[in-house]
Amino acid sequence: MSDDFSKDMLPNPGEAIDPRELARRDLKKHLPKRFYAQAAIERDGAAFALALDGRRARTPARNPLAVHAEPLAQALAAEWNAQGEFIDPATMPLTRLIHSALDGVAKEMESVAADAAKYAGSDLLCYRAGDPASLVAEQAQAWDPVLEWMRETHGARFILAEGVTFAQQNEEALAAVRRALDALVRSGEDEGDGETGAALRLASLHVMTTLTGSVLLALATAAGFLDAEAAWTAAHVDEDFQMRAWGEDAEAMARRARRYEEMRAAALVWG
Repeated sequence: MSDDFSKDMLPNPGEAIDPRELARRDLKKHLPKRFYAQAAIERDGAAFALALDGRRARTPARNPLAVHAEPLAQALAAEWNAQGEFIDPATMPLTRLIHSALDGVAKEMESVAADAAKYAGSDLLCYRAGDPASLVAEQAQAWDPVLEWMRETHGARFILAEGVTFAQQNEEALAAVRRALDALVRSGEDEGDGETGAALRLASLHVMTTLTGSVLLALATAAGFLDAEAAWTAAHVDEDFQMRAWGEDAEAMARRARRYEEMRAAALVWG
């Protein structure tokens, strides 16, 4: 890769480690021209590495651009093959996620995990409308199954609040969320994906959490209780209700579509 391209996708010195912001940073910089004809995947021990015209690709920080799941690697190669005359990071959410995981999150695992887990203290699913009845029902239909799953699977019971009144969650529920998050991050160790896989899983969980405003939806998606589309729909119950009442805003919908591609990329990590 060219030095300019690497610089465009590399965090600035001292920049906060936030997987979503790292993944979306500086997308308006000058776009580099495509410098390869074909992207492919090559086996590298237990990993699958991206190769551009037969040359192994690296992240901006010079880490091997490789993952331990072949379907994920194939999706990564497809993203590179889909580029046109110029390489546009805005159309490469999976590449940006992997770069941020390997170059940033891997060095700040504890702080990134803590940042994701803190969402449990004011999770989207715990704040309910008092009216109208139709919105109350829609929230319950979309959100209650996730809360029930957390209760049955992880022993976490959350307190619900109406409107914007803050609900102080109990420490047992918050601790259960952190345990569930840590277990999911470590879940690939038996398959041998090690620290690289853990960083990618944590980056994925953090991205899904910040995109939806709910670590509970992120955990449910990572564990396979929800798919990405169902989690995304659940995260937008309120917004969709308002759009049905007042109409859609084209610009807002375009932004939402871009964020959904980031959600889909993050969910790909979990197969």
